[in-house]
Amino acid sequence: MFFIEELWEILILDRLMSKPRVYTDFLFRSQSASKFNATCQSAELEACRDDSAAFSLKFVAMASILVAGIVGIAIPLVGKHRKFLRTDGSLFVAAKAFAAGVILATGFVHMLPGGTTALSDPCLPEYPWSKFPFAGFFAMMASLATLLVDFVGTQYYERKQGLTQKSEEQGRVGSVDASLESGILPGEEKDPNDRVFGEEEGGGMHIVGMHAHAAHHRHSHPQGQDACDGNLMEDSHSHGHSHGHSHGHGHSHGLGDGEGAGHARHVVVSQVLELGIVSHSVIIGISLGVSQSPCTIRPLIAALSFHQFFEGFALGGCISQAQFKNLSATIMACFFALTTPAGIGVGTAIASSYNPYSAGALITEGILDCMSAGILVYMALVDLIAADFLSKRMSCNFRLQMVSYLMLFLGAGLMSLLAIWA
Repeated sequence: MFFIEELWEILILDRLMSKPRVYTDFLFRSQSASKFNATCQSAELEACRDDSAAFSLKFVAMASILVAGIVGIAIPLVGKHRKFLRTDGSLFVAAKAFAAGVILATGFVHMLPGGTTALSDPCLPEYPWSKFPFAGFFAMMASLATLLVDFVGTQYYERKQGLTQKSEEQGRVGSVDASLESGILPGEEKDPNDRVFGEEEGGGMHIVGMHAHAAHHRHSHPQGQDACDGNLMEDSHSHGHSHGHSHGHGHSHGLGDGEGAGHARHVVVSQVLELGIVSHSVIIGISLGVSQSPCTIRPLIAALSFHQFFEGFALGGCISQAQFKNLSATIMACFFALTTPAGIGVGTAIASSYNPYSAGALITEGILDCMSAGILVYMALVDLIAADFLSKRMSCNFRLQMVSYLMLFLGAGLMSLLAIWA
């Protein structure tokens, strides 16, 4: 009996001693969970928070960014008829190099690190987000997808343009044949030399000769310094023909094969570049709109205005070179200029209910940031920098090379410097 009483006391004592351990473990888990939730849900609650001041600053940001975007994209579109702002002028090439540096730094320094931070945030589940470098993967896939769209779009526009030119050639050849049948020699009333694209079959010997002559001038340039000299001689030769004769042997290259391919490239580049710029403009606009901290918004106003101006300049230059109709160019320009202010407006509207540290928001923001980075890096390197810096015009002008490289590094450096505040 005495043994049973001692055993009972030991069991009771052990149970009483185990309860504090259970309660301690429970309190520890609760405190950890509350700290985790506070980190994921209340990180925006900082000392500088001021809802009314932030609300006023958002309207200032919308106005400033809207004006910067409009001015930036309008300069190359409106100024393409002015001598010093023409898209084939040296000033435009240097300014475009600066804008390319801005876009490159935006992808590498602003968008990709932001996407990496979002996708590696501790608020996300450990699996799978901490088990694989998703940020680099999404950026890489976006770059490859941009390459595919670039290639397919260029092929489509070149084929479309080729069919249009072929129908025009057939119409021109038909008019020449009709004039021959009526006994009127080509060149007496209408200049047949404008028909550079006449077909060899039945198009008349003169058209064949002109086609070969234009092809010779387009494709038989020498290399090195002779190529630069050859370009100058060709330019003067073409101007001499256009002014000295009533028929200009098609040396303006306005409808040449190379120009057709170049035009198709400009069309695709402008559209893909706008896609990349617009996608990240939405993200940065919403990010600014949901912020309630004036300390965060103030530097973003200056940084995003600078950023929007030069992105608009680069995009406007591509649109101008693509030679869109006025209505299409205006629509593209307005779409670019309004995207970031619209994103700020959406962010302001949902600021009270939007939690930027929720798993869904972090994943969405991270994926879009990384994809935007991949698109912008591809466009900056391939379609802006390589297209201009590897061109014959750049290799033949040492002064333009030095100025363009300086502007490229200056744009990339200044945009990278803005990462301190934005």
